[in-house]
Amino acid sequence: MVIAIAQLMVVLDATIVNIALPSAQHDLGMSDANRQWVITAYTLAFGGLLLLGGRIADLMGRKRTFMIGLVGFAVASGLGGAAQGPGLLFGARALQGAFAALLAPSALSLLTTTFTIGKERSKAFGIYGAIAGGGAAIGLIAGGLLTEYLNWRWCLYVNIPIAALAFAGAAVFLHDKPERAAAHLDVRGVALGCAGLVAIVYGCSEAQPRGWSDSRVIALLVGGVALLAVFAWWQTRARHPLLPLHIVRDRNRGGAFLTMGLAFIAMFGMFLFMTYYFQVVLGYSPVKAGLAFLPMVAAIVIGSTQISARLLHRIAPRMLMVPGALLAAAGLYTLTFVTARSAYAAHVLPAELLVGAGMGLIFMPVIATATSGVALHDAGVTSATVNTAQQVGGSVGTALLNTIATSTSATYVASHLADAARQNAGRITPAMRDGIVKDGVVHGFNVAIGVGSLIMLLAAVVAGLMITTRTAKQGPVAEEAPPAVSDQRRV
Repeated sequence: MVIAIAQLMVVLDATIVNIALPSAQHDLGMSDANRQWVITAYTLAFGGLLLLGGRIADLMGRKRTFMIGLVGFAVASGLGGAAQGPGLLFGARALQGAFAALLAPSALSLLTTTFTIGKERSKAFGIYGAIAGGGAAIGLIAGGLLTEYLNWRWCLYVNIPIAALAFAGAAVFLHDKPERAAAHLDVRGVALGCAGLVAIVYGCSEAQPRGWSDSRVIALLVGGVALLAVFAWWQTRARHPLLPLHIVRDRNRGGAFLTMGLAFIAMFGMFLFMTYYFQVVLGYSPVKAGLAFLPMVAAIVIGSTQISARLLHRIAPRMLMVPGALLAAAGLYTLTFVTARSAYAAHVLPAELLVGAGMGLIFMPVIATATSGVALHDAGVTSATVNTAQQVGGSVGTALLNTIATSTSATYVASHLADAARQNAGRITPAMRDGIVKDGVVHGFNVAIGVGSLIMLLAAVVAGLMITTRTAKQGPVAEEAPPAVSDQRRV
């Protein structure tokens, strides 16, 4: 329960501010292009530092790292809630992500090393999978309630009592001891990995005002990929690598990481767009917008705890992942037909149920596959890699799909305003302008979500081709298996 509370806080904080974002944007004077940094600053710092956090957890002890992460997360949340300008809010969100990078891998590695056998493991990871998928949507509901009845700042302040509760529970109930190893950290690997991820995400965000062919955008994207390539090379040479490559060389584990990342690219983009669709286009209040996501939350929880958890120890993981990704892709594709005048029950609700059910089938088997058969001394870094796939996917998805949506909307509005001016002798009424702008916003969302559906289809292909393990029935986590054994175990 302690691990569940902490993990829920980390996951929902990636989206709890989504509902509050329109209010925060207006209050702090953010531009449409920069608003995504409220989300991306968190997910980028989180994803970029997770491998370091996982290695620290392995060396310092998972319980100790878990508790330090809780304290730092609470302090950063307080700073963000008190922000009086965009810069401080962006910085606080990045600081939250940094401490979440300590907290999340500690939580998952504690879960991995505690639950190791059969149905018990399936049940534990079913709950964790529900949190991984449902927590993001629960954040949208909580954000709506807090924004409407208090204000957007409480979407950050709320983490303080939650962290305090989890800290007290961890002090009493969690037991762990650090590995007996010298404390060596791959600082060069951290710098290369973080710099590469920042360059890619920043390049995607700069494409909106500058265009994809701009020299700066191209330089950032190419440079980011090059830095990640150097990072991978360095991991083969470093004496104490940040990410031991035998972890990702395993075919099933690598496929699980890639499937997770692709799914989160599509999912985070959808959350951002639907938040604005509900509030800006349909005129929902923050609470109503949050509640509009509730059916998807229920579908994720049911899919993860009642379907995936019951079937994973009986059938191959990809027999859950592939149908799940196809269902989610179908739901996203359905959203591409939504207009500014669509009815929620007829057009949005069916898509939400499809996406939720699909995500529920994906998360639990992906997490269980990625963390099974891992040597005890690699549990933290493996758990960190799972979370890295989630958060990097969320960062790239938010920046990339937001850029596609805003640039497509701008093109649509400009062309339709010009057409309306020609047809009405240069006279455009405010009502006409508002209608065109609203249609343009929805058109941008449609295009971006359509790209997301294609990415989700790619996740289905990856899961079907790369994840070949027959069942997820796992024995105890390997105690101290050397890398060579780990590499061969599941290829």
